[in-house]
Amino acid sequence: QVQLVESGGGLVQPGGSLRLSCAASGFTFSSYSMSWYRQTPGKEREWVAAIILGGRPNYADSVKGRFTISRDSAKNTVYLQMNSLKPEDTAVYYCNARRNLVGVLLDYWGQGTQVTVSS
Repeated sequence: QVQLVESGGGLVQPGGSLRLSCAASGFTFSSYSMSWYRQTPGKEREWVAAIILGGRPNYADSVKGRFTISRDSAKNTVYLQMNSLKPEDTAVYYCNARRNLVGVLLDYWGQGTQVTVSS
């Protein structure tokens, strides 16, 4: 029932752009903070960006000024606009939905989408 489905990944040249999408279903989208993470083989999953319930975005230093996170509540979708891409941005990107309540942490993940930055 609960699903997060990422799309928009692919192969792009350095300096190029991609927009990732995460379509949510099976839960109350407006009640959750949404985030993007990324991971490469042999490394820990890295937080990239988040947008909280109040609408304030926040970014990791490595992507600040290049990436933009946004959400469209009418479409139950969160986006990650990725500009000025670098080879070190290559990773599997995961969408995350989170709601931290007293006595329970609700934490959902998508399956990921591959982003490869290479010439």
